Amino acid sequence: MANLKELRSRITSVSSTMQITSAMKMVSAAKLSKAQDAITAMRPYSEKLSELLQSLSATLDSDQSSKYAEQREVNKVLMVAISSNRGLAGAFNSNIVKASKYVTNRDYSDKNVEFYTIGKKANDILKKTYNIYKTETGIYDDLSFENAEAVAKELMELFVEGRFDKIVLVYNQFKNAATQEVQVEQFLPIVPVEKDENVTLDYIFEPSKEEIVMELIPKSLKMQLYKALRDSFASEHGARMTAMHKATDNAQELRDSLKLSYNKARQASITNEILEIVGGAEALNN
Repeated sequence: MANLKELRSRITSVSSTMQITSAMKMVSAAKLSKAQDAITAMRPYSEKLSELLQSLSATLDSDQSSKYAEQREVNKVLMVAISSNRGLAGAFNSNIVKASKYVTNRDYSDKNVEFYTIGKKANDILKKTYNIYKTETGIYDDLSFENAEAVAKELMELFVEGRFDKIVLVYNQFKNAATQEVQVEQFLPIVPVEKDENVTLDYIFEPSKEEIVMELIPKSLKMQLYKALRDSFASEHGARMTAMHKATDNAQELRDSLKLSYNKARQASITNEILEIVGGAEALNN
């Protein structure tokens, strides 16, 4: 059994760690509240925009399709892995890395695959095995639509210019503070929607339907990326809050266990001292 000094040192160390993890949990909880409100508020708009775009696109002729919907032979694939810049978030980042590797090996093992990493953590791991086209880490300093739009424009240009034949997003979708689901979405080319002959749209289009669709497609792509970033941002804080909550509980259990061991050791030490005193007194009497 460790001596009293070692036990006191460990109890102090664990208590300090518990204070840190508890503080990190509260910080993540505060940030999660804002991030959750943001992603919850934008989801209806994003979903309605996609629904409107799909409805309009389904009524267009094939020769009116957008340059972002061009289907060509897939030789070069760009995987956009969205992670975080910091750790201590449980399996948040490792799930993104695992999913990226799994999809790459399953679907694109015979293709030329490069990675566009958003966040330091995915880049730190994936660069050991795969080619990294670019790493973006500053977007979380100010996660706004304008900053997400710049990244989306870059991805759209890479596809239009033929640098990549397919672009895929890998990110964590926010469900609640304790649940995040990894999503793999095709960003470009736009997933074609089957034309439904029964679709009837009683709308008056101004300007023409084609012009509206051509205007909505880039906006929808930008919104898709921004939504993925917002989902990932909220998921990160949810995962970190959960991880720090568990770490705090584990630290408390360890501290209680160490205190129990300390009290037992202290009691044994006091008992030995009493026995020594009694034995010494008895020896003097004899």
